[in-house]
Amino acid sequence: MTDGSAPGGSGATSPEPDLVVTAPKEWAAGVPGVLHAMGPALAELGVGRSLTLLTKLNQQQGVDCMSCAWPDPTHRKAAEFCENGAKAVTWEATPLTVPSSFWAENSLTDLLERDEYWLGQQGRLVEPVHKAADSDHYRPVSWEEAFAIIGERLASLESPDQAAFYTSGRASNEAAFLYQLFVRAYGTNNLPDCSNMCHESTGAALTETLGIGKATVAYDDFAQADLIIVMGQNPGTNHPRMLTALEEAKSNGASIVAVNPLVEAGLKRYKNPQTVRGIVGRGSSIADQYLQIRAGGDMALLQALSRRVLEAEAAAPGTVLDHAFLAEHASGVEETLAHLSAVDEAEVLAATGLTSQEIDELAQRYLRADRVIITWAMGITQHRRAIATIREIVNLLLLRGNMGKPGAGACPVRGHSNVQGDRTMGVWEKMPAWFLDALEREFGFAPPREEGVDSVHGVQAMREGRIRAWISLGGNFVGAISDTAAAEAAMRGTALTVQISTKLNRSHVVTGREAIILPTLGRTEIDRQASGEQFVTVEDTVCAVHASYGAVQPVDERLLSEVAIVCRMAEAVLGDRVSIPWRDFEGDYDLIRDRISRVVPGFDDFSAKARRPEGFVLPNGPRDSRSFATATGRAMLTVNTLEAVERPAGRLLLQTLRSHDQFNTTIYGLNDRYRGIKKGRRVVFVNPEDLAELGLEDGQRVDIVSEWRGADHGSLSDWRVVAYPTARGCAAAYFPEANVLVPLESVAEGSNTPVSKAVVVRLEPHRVAAPETDRAPEPEHQPDTEPSLTR
Repeated sequence: MTDGSAPGGSGATSPEPDLVVTAPKEWAAGVPGVLHAMGPALAELGVGRSLTLLTKLNQQQGVDCMSCAWPDPTHRKAAEFCENGAKAVTWEATPLTVPSSFWAENSLTDLLERDEYWLGQQGRLVEPVHKAADSDHYRPVSWEEAFAIIGERLASLESPDQAAFYTSGRASNEAAFLYQLFVRAYGTNNLPDCSNMCHESTGAALTETLGIGKATVAYDDFAQADLIIVMGQNPGTNHPRMLTALEEAKSNGASIVAVNPLVEAGLKRYKNPQTVRGIVGRGSSIADQYLQIRAGGDMALLQALSRRVLEAEAAAPGTVLDHAFLAEHASGVEETLAHLSAVDEAEVLAATGLTSQEIDELAQRYLRADRVIITWAMGITQHRRAIATIREIVNLLLLRGNMGKPGAGACPVRGHSNVQGDRTMGVWEKMPAWFLDALEREFGFAPPREEGVDSVHGVQAMREGRIRAWISLGGNFVGAISDTAAAEAAMRGTALTVQISTKLNRSHVVTGREAIILPTLGRTEIDRQASGEQFVTVEDTVCAVHASYGAVQPVDERLLSEVAIVCRMAEAVLGDRVSIPWRDFEGDYDLIRDRISRVVPGFDDFSAKARRPEGFVLPNGPRDSRSFATATGRAMLTVNTLEAVERPAGRLLLQTLRSHDQFNTTIYGLNDRYRGIKKGRRVVFVNPEDLAELGLEDGQRVDIVSEWRGADHGSLSDWRVVAYPTARGCAAAYFPEANVLVPLESVAEGSNTPVSKAVVVRLEPHRVAAPETDRAPEPEHQPDTEPSLTR
């Protein structure tokens, strides 16, 4: 069993002595949202830099926010950003930089004792650094030396497949396209990315059933919907601008239903800080119905809803199902209807923890609605039966023709701002043959055809010694992936790790025998190249592509852009093995877009379209023409066997989640305002009735132990119990700290995504360890002030 505690995690004194727990909030945003957004920005960036960035954030031909992929409306407000968007910009654009002296003063052994919050507060990385194989310190090096080391080490591997090239969803389309081009020219398809850990299940399920692994709605569809079902997501923290779209839908008469184990403030009531009602009034009620479903019960709920639709059709033949749509556009209808008609109500209630009356109410809302959107996030995708669950979302939508018409469709909501664009650009370990053929025609080399490793398989390959070098374009892989102990041990077994980053994180201090950090420009900064100032592009969650322009001066003149770093690394590694004009690409990003236009469908005349203020929208068969590029050429209804998640006696089903002061593994502060947590993160949320049943109390210190295949797996020591209104039998703790509880082998069927939303755990009263004379000092804590984004 692995102890995943933070430094100083046991003992007589709480590791978070200033932790404060209050009641969760009943609403989101409002004046506090403005203050929490603007306060850190003004304090850390100054008035001029703050106003320059925030007035251009998410504006046409402005800076695209890196904190989520929520789409932009056609008519933008003067302040088209949310609290967490402002925090993300402040975190990236801080003028504080890591000095050269930092590397001599801080060994890797010392830095390993620091948490993610502390690491992120040290400022922007501005110079390349190298950790030699026999050293415990990084040392500054020139760009030339850094690239030479990378080139030499990758050239020395026995096979290109001994290297893996990870990508974060914050990379632009231009950088992502060049990155995968370099990797395939090098000779491998080892292109794991953050999609493997979030919406991989979505892509697999939607591609199979609809022929495209993306949303089938546009932004304007939300305002035209009669019913929006929000499943497994918390917009108030993870993509707050979605609340404005939901508010607009409500004002147009839509009904909104939330399906989530935890009560989240943003789905209860939203105070839009850009309206009078949001400033001085009660704001807008969001969810008309809130179903606190048991973790893993979503597929059972969806099947029960579909069964009720079929019962309504039987009671009034020809009036409920969209028979014309099903006859013309769907396959698998008869088999699926027969299966759904036989769904057992008792199994549904046991799996969901809901009542028949609650399900009946949602079914009636669905039957009354002519236009329905179902939207979801990681609360759906990070389960073992995630693909089957998303197939059932499609089944429910198709039964009444909720596809390819205004106000209706499927809407997975992405987290990273360009995670969808990265995949469109070819960052995937198993891109189809047509894409590889197009690369070969355009660039004159033969790309490898064997599938590469994804994120989980990448850790397993490192652990087995099959991958010797790990290169990351952004992100914090060891912080984001499941089974922290296994991932860190695997990373330490490599010969070389390379990180292309703006700031420090855990992946910089858990290294291979040799390590390099390459600092890069942020998206907020002006990118000047040989042909002048450049812009990049991103694709949002509804397939809209638009430009992002840097707005402020770089914090240091030594920084290179992501595009420049990829181009120079490719030159150092490949030499003249392939004829690709890397330096030309670095000097003029239009040349990259010209090549993309000849490789990726939908990007014809890319450079010109990208300059349109509103950008452009990629073709989408299900949305645009009710055409489906599936195996049958039709939308596919599917049969999925219901399997409830088992919860052994005395155990809970734990899900990992973000705090409000957080973007993925980046910790902006130690508060989670809406859930009532301040100055700490070592908490586990549990239903009060479950606490009583387990013999535990609110405020008690516990150890959290995960169980996998009949044995203990990982543990967190000395966590505080918080009585919280979550579904019975469920618990929640913060990501990435709780990743240690998720076994590496626990993955979704068919997508290999870590199962982070239904981890079987037990809570044990924490036993205070005997005093130690040589204990490490307690970690530093945040002062009694609002969160600061710099040290």
